[in-house]
Amino acid sequence: MNRNVLNGVHEAIGGTPIVKLSRLTGSLAGTILAKLEYLNPGFSKKDRAALQIISEAEQAGILRPGQTVIELTSGNMGTGLAIVCAVKGYPFIAVMSKGNSMERARMMRALGAEVVLVDQAPNSCPGQVSGEDLALVEQATEKLTSERGAFRADQFRNPGNVHAHAYNTAEEIWEQTAGQIDAFVDFAGSGGTFVGIAGALKKRNPKIRCYLVSRSVPPIWRESRWSTLPTKYRGEAIAWSCHSWTKPWSTDFWGSRTRKPSARPGFWRKRKASLPVSPLAPTSRRP
Repeated sequence: MNRNVLNGVHEAIGGTPIVKLSRLTGSLAGTILAKLEYLNPGFSKKDRAALQIISEAEQAGILRPGQTVIELTSGNMGTGLAIVCAVKGYPFIAVMSKGNSMERARMMRALGAEVVLVDQAPNSCPGQVSGEDLALVEQATEKLTSERGAFRADQFRNPGNVHAHAYNTAEEIWEQTAGQIDAFVDFAGSGGTFVGIAGALKKRNPKIRCYLVSRSVPPIWRESRWSTLPTKYRGEAIAWSCHSWTKPWSTDFWGSRTRKPSARPGFWRKRKASLPVSPLAPTSRRP
């Protein structure tokens, strides 16, 4: 077969271009580049995490052929999983709050996913997902996972979320820029992209500075020792608090699926030991 013909749409994930923002940043010193992750099949970087999580679960033998995959999502991760699961033959259930975008729900259904919508808490504002709403979605997800005997992707705890960017996105950035990087900037959702890329780049060059950007100070920062740091140093403090990109994730993830996970732990929560070696970890670096 022609080597340019892919065996499935999941093989089109990754390899996104980098573009110089010459017009938008013309008045600024230096060169600012943007990685165009919206060119992934599902239009976001979450496609990478979806593929890595499913691939690692297959390699570890904890995802059986034809087993249902389930995930709590606001849209992007669900879209990525819907694509990967459709190609690989796994039924997929996306569980989301009715406060999330219904356009995302329609997109996932169009991709073959079963979408379960969870009512918002009584005092929640329609269209805005609160912590109470997320707790209700978490409960629904746990219940469905048990009832269906499903594999939960669990992006907030699964090390594959970090691996996707440490093994792939960071390597692409390094190669595309010929290693000429002074700083990396990202915003955080689950934190997998930032931890994966920042850690991998710093292994290449410890002098690379890594920053998180937010439109306001998130509650997790206000309630922590990082809140006393100047804004421009907070992202780097969070990255270094992990000691390396392996630290913040559960050490016994693959053996802990029968235990109830804590509610939506994020990358900022330090773990005491190192991440297990991924079944798909490269011996040196992935192409």
